[in-house]
Amino acid sequence: MSDVVQINNLAVSFSTDAGAVKAVDDVTLRVAPGEVLAIVGESGSGKTVTAKTILGLLPETATASGAVILRSKDGSTEADVISLSKRELREVRGSDVAMVFQEPSTALNPVYTVGWQIAEGLKAHAKLSKSEARAQAIEILERVGIPEPEKRVNYYPHQFSGGQKQRIVIAMALVLNPGLIVADEPTTALDVTVQAEILDLLRRCRDEFGAAIVLITHNMGVVADLADRVAVMYQGKVVEEADAKTLFASPQADYTRRLLASVPKIGQGRASTQDRATSRGAEWESAAPVVKAEGLRIQYPGRLGRPGFVAVDGVDFEIRAGEVLGLVGESGSGKTTIGRAIGGLNRVTGGSLKVLGVEMNGVRERRFKPVRADIGFVFQDPASSFNPLLTIADCVAEPLVVHGRASSPQAARGRVNDLLEAVQLPRSYGDRFPHELSGGQRQRASLARALALEPTLLIADEPTSALDVSVQARVLELFAELQKEFGFASLFISHDLAVVDILADRIAVLHRGKLVEEGTGAQVLGNPQQPYTQRLLASLPVPDPVEQADRREALRALRAQSA
Repeated sequence: MSDVVQINNLAVSFSTDAGAVKAVDDVTLRVAPGEVLAIVGESGSGKTVTAKTILGLLPETATASGAVILRSKDGSTEADVISLSKRELREVRGSDVAMVFQEPSTALNPVYTVGWQIAEGLKAHAKLSKSEARAQAIEILERVGIPEPEKRVNYYPHQFSGGQKQRIVIAMALVLNPGLIVADEPTTALDVTVQAEILDLLRRCRDEFGAAIVLITHNMGVVADLADRVAVMYQGKVVEEADAKTLFASPQADYTRRLLASVPKIGQGRASTQDRATSRGAEWESAAPVVKAEGLRIQYPGRLGRPGFVAVDGVDFEIRAGEVLGLVGESGSGKTTIGRAIGGLNRVTGGSLKVLGVEMNGVRERRFKPVRADIGFVFQDPASSFNPLLTIADCVAEPLVVHGRASSPQAARGRVNDLLEAVQLPRSYGDRFPHELSGGQRQRASLARALALEPTLLIADEPTSALDVSVQARVLELFAELQKEFGFASLFISHDLAVVDILADRIAVLHRGKLVEEGTGAQVLGNPQQPYTQRLLASLPVPDPVEQADRREALRALRAQSA
């Protein structure tokens, strides 16, 4: 065969206490040398299970049938992965097929240097001395764009940024020069500028290393940017397969059309934000803002004689009653630091920050504690923000109990049921534990908990970044409905400009702790003035392969100008 991998009639089911659950049902796919095949679909569609089958990474509870024929890069050998023994699987992993995992922080071992971890793969497949393995590790780090590789080969994972860790995971996949790379959501938690760099790197993997790529993602913009062909999965089946241009221009399956319609687009929410602006009376402008920052400065203290790190430097902004301010910028720009400072979780070290009339610079907890009930917080990862030992009802009731609005979770159950219904979750879900809910359902429950005390101000920190597009669309609709119903002011933090444009009345752009641009969505995203905002906007991939190719060239030109 000429294909790098052929998947024929693959079926995978998992054994559970309630019986067998079929995750993949009669899937047939192929990947040619040097081709990028994107497998897309919402959570639970079977795309990751299909990808892991190629490497034989299914757990022991899984039963697979069909065939996954993997060919070596030189074409000399072929093997059916499903029938290989553990020893034979170790031979093909790394050399014939390698995987880039979704979360680089968990894929890298925190107690070993990155050089040691890259060399470990080399030593497993080739007889190399320690110095030879180190030299190859340095070379591959340089090729994936890690600065000062001779020095940083001795660094530990925590000493790298999120984007750099993803580059290191890609380096580990490339070091043995495999014919196929399986990339499982390689850009999910990355901001748009870093995401654009990782996509460029994956494109180089294909062009310079000659590797074929199976890309697992829910981001249709990433698919349009990188993929040659696209397979759409739904409930374990492939419902549509076509080359990228054809699929985006003329989707045939109803599910594909719904998936593409769920992708947020710049300018999509401007009509609703304009309606909100015109409905506000003159007294709205003269009323005291809910949050007001003037020259806000937040500095983290240095340690071991090192100077402190200034995370936020001289920022001015306001949030008025019932208004949504979108705060955007890349990782490390200070977005979350500002959100945490408003919530009283970070200390203000300079300037002024007034939250609901309380000056946060030098505030004492006794003074701020009564105000906490008026502030809701929706965290980025709902799975880690919930106590896994408590039911959803107990988690949602917790603010009511802490602030004395209810004597116990049981006493608050009526209010909890109303909140669950408000976020479109059945009351019965209150008796479930967090791990029994999907990502989108957990985020809805997180919204219910944040609204439990009917806050005046809601801080939403990247609430949709880890959700697939169809779930994200439903959560965004729900957020807009709840904001209209409850009338809370909100700071909505995100790195996705299209998401912010849908919800926000005004958008503020942060860069290295400074506010570089602020205005309405039409002003900031429709006609950006600052070079950084222009680069940020150009980095956002759009779900159209033809337009995305033009945007990619425009981004390269902007990078060249700023270099």
